[in-house]
Amino acid sequence: MVFNPEQNLAKIRTVSPLVHNITNFVVMNFTANALLAVGASPVMAHAVEEVEDMVAIAGSLVINIGTLSPAWVEGMKLAMKAASKIGKPIILDPVGAGATPYRNAVLTELLATASPTIIRGNASEILALAGTNVQTKGVDSTASSKDSIDAARALSLQYGSVVSVSGATDVIVSGEKTAFVENGVPLMTRITGMGCSASAIAGAFAAIQPDPFDAAVSAAATMGLSGEIAYRKVKLPGSFQIAFLDALAEITPAQLAELARIKHQLT
Repeated sequence: MVFNPEQNLAKIRTVSPLVHNITNFVVMNFTANALLAVGASPVMAHAVEEVEDMVAIAGSLVINIGTLSPAWVEGMKLAMKAASKIGKPIILDPVGAGATPYRNAVLTELLATASPTIIRGNASEILALAGTNVQTKGVDSTASSKDSIDAARALSLQYGSVVSVSGATDVIVSGEKTAFVENGVPLMTRITGMGCSASAIAGAFAAIQPDPFDAAVSAAATMGLSGEIAYRKVKLPGSFQIAFLDALAEITPAQLAELARIKHQLT
């Protein structure tokens, strides 16, 4: 399979898709700025009174369970149901899956409401979501992305979703197909909201690319290469966060075509 991250990035900047985020308090600002930097248009709307209307005008829906409350969960379910009904891509970020019984119960409810187009999380979250008994550390991963390939494949086959697992090497699974994206720098793990922004960026790509496997791979490559570009300039987390947003804004399709390190295999 040929992936087209450079063409997809160019299309985002032409179309500027509206990405509807129901996300957590911690990352709203950074996520919105990341979407703006890459060329998309963010909206953060979680009220049950408007989520269905917002889904109708958005290009994709991103559900992030980082800071849960019953009212937000109801909004998530209404939005997912609406998106599924009209065929809008749904990206689910199962933040902290496996950490608490409530979080696990919410994920069960959401997955019963609608099958996500893309599930994007770290290795521990994907393992927990697949029912593997794994020790979590809050929202941080205690496993490597490559440890989660079997769990990602099981989720992909169960829900018909593309599963994107972040790590030193990002692993993206679609049924029996697997892709590996080797871009990125370790400092990215020290910035809060980086994974949540990766899910939002996946939403931007899914909004303009009907193949969710291509969209998920393109998003991972864009995030990782932007991290590399930022790291050339700064080496500390505070300034890196700003440099990363700048890199998302300045990365070019030509750079993606040349520097994205993507491997693909059938298994």
